[in-house]
Amino acid sequence: MADELIKVRIEDEIAFVGFNRPEKRNAISAAVTNRLREVIDEVDHSGVRAIVLYGEGAVFSAGVDFTALAGDSGSTRGEGGGGPDLPRFRRFVAESQAALTRLERIEKPVIGALHGYAGGLGLEIALACDARIAAEGTRLGMPEVRIGLVPDVGGTTRLTRVVGYARSKELIMTARMIDAAEAERIGLVNRVVGAGAHIAGATELAREMIRNAPLAIGLAKKIIDLGYNVDKSTFMELEALAQSSLLQTEDFREGAAALASRRDPKFKGR
Repeated sequence: MADELIKVRIEDEIAFVGFNRPEKRNAISAAVTNRLREVIDEVDHSGVRAIVLYGEGAVFSAGVDFTALAGDSGSTRGEGGGGPDLPRFRRFVAESQAALTRLERIEKPVIGALHGYAGGLGLEIALACDARIAAEGTRLGMPEVRIGLVPDVGGTTRLTRVVGYARSKELIMTARMIDAAEAERIGLVNRVVGAGAHIAGATELAREMIRNAPLAIGLAKKIIDLGYNVDKSTFMELEALAQSSLLQTEDFREGAAALASRRDPKFKGR
């Protein structure tokens, strides 16, 4: 349908999830984040092994849709008309954070296919992905301080985890937009591909991942996400607990048998 906020198609166990507001440069409204959370729930089944997240049209996403935000909140003013309706705004932020957390926590690889522009909330969404592929010419950044705000949907949190304290402070506090090559150099994106090849590049990486055991992929992702900021002993305990669970799976027995007989494994996710 032409009026879909988010397009979804499943091909060869990969769900292609596309922001579909090209006339708005895929600006993100509350309706979009709510629909994104619904879509992630819809594709969270055994027939999908990975997700490629992309944007229709000229850009991945221009960031938050301030015009729609006023309508989604009912009003940018409180009942007395004297200032912003802060409780409603906080609800929008909380719902957006919940949508990105749902995206981040799905036990499947999520690859962001970026092109054109990924700024503000658009980049915050990309940071909730497990990996990011950017087309040449893509511009990325967090420009919120330029209008007197801060990244508030996990932007400061996830950007710091991805590129480190010093670089995240520089990017956020300068509001600088960087190109894809610099983003790759500092680890913000995993690789840069030719113009127009972002979805193909993301699909290639997704296919490389889904050749492996899905339960192991899901737990490896969870261990990395949960263990990033804990002490080494706790991190290693998470590894041991996950491994003791995986040792009991059909996929482990299939993987071991395939290795012994020098054939490709056929994993079933159980």
